[in-house]
Amino acid sequence: MRKIRFFSLLAITVLGTAVMYGQASRTWVSGVGDDANPCSRTAPCKTFAGAISKTAAGGEIDALDPAGYGALTITKAITIDGGGGQVASVLVAGTNGIVVQAGPNDVVILRNLRFNGIGTGINGIRFLSGKDLNVESCYIFGFTTNGVDIALNQATAASAHILNTVIKNNGGVGVRAANAVTPAVAVVVDSSSAILNNIGVEAAQHAHVTVSRSLVSKNTNDGLKSDDAATSDAQLTVSFTDSDLNKNGVTAAPGGTANVAFSNIGLNTTCGFNNAGGTSFFTFGNNRLTGTGFCGTITTIPQQ
Repeated sequence: MRKIRFFSLLAITVLGTAVMYGQASRTWVSGVGDDANPCSRTAPCKTFAGAISKTAAGGEIDALDPAGYGALTITKAITIDGGGGQVASVLVAGTNGIVVQAGPNDVVILRNLRFNGIGTGINGIRFLSGKDLNVESCYIFGFTTNGVDIALNQATAASAHILNTVIKNNGGVGVRAANAVTPAVAVVVDSSSAILNNIGVEAAQHAHVTVSRSLVSKNTNDGLKSDDAATSDAQLTVSFTDSDLNKNGVTAAPGGTANVAFSNIGLNTTCGFNNAGGTSFFTFGNNRLTGTGFCGTITTIPQQ
């Protein structure tokens, strides 16, 4: 009888230990935390990388206070929330900020985060695989390549949503979208700003990008661009957006199409609307174009 009780007690102890140190649906990080902790509210971890292994797929990592939480590679569905009203940052030099390399059914949400490349970081966010990437209320700046680099090579459907986000002062493109194979990745940029990059937003190979209610300004070359010379499957749709003070406001390059409606295209230095060998470029009569005008063949559709 004593042996039975002993083994029962041992089994309960082992089970309790597994639950205590198993993956939680919500974990926490703090600038004064420790990655050896269980990442609970009262014993938080110090970095996102330390917390993610202790967070269940589909769970959430939350920041308790302002701090730098380090670079991270995400391989499963997860939400990371920096919390409102504080600086929860990914501060990196010479590398990518957050790389998303998840499964074909995985949804990743990055919310309330600041990405600082310190002038040598490569990409702020790099989306290599997954079902859906959501970048919400983030600030991305100081990277040598792209703010958000969507660079897929997957035959399953994928999408990305960049919402209420500022992408500024990056050496490449604010938001660049491409998939090496079909189907095309579907990308929405809404209520966001792309400022002082080389290109603001680019739809490249097998990418269908919609930009709405956004500001694209002071980019060195194109504010908005579509180009896919290899497969002619880059589509850019723009509405209720300001693209101003760039070299070109909106460009359709070889293999790219552009459709612009209800937008302000103003004071760009070379072309407002620029068809530089694109498949098609449609503008609607409800746009307002100031400063430089049309370059190349632009088809204007009267306002209905």
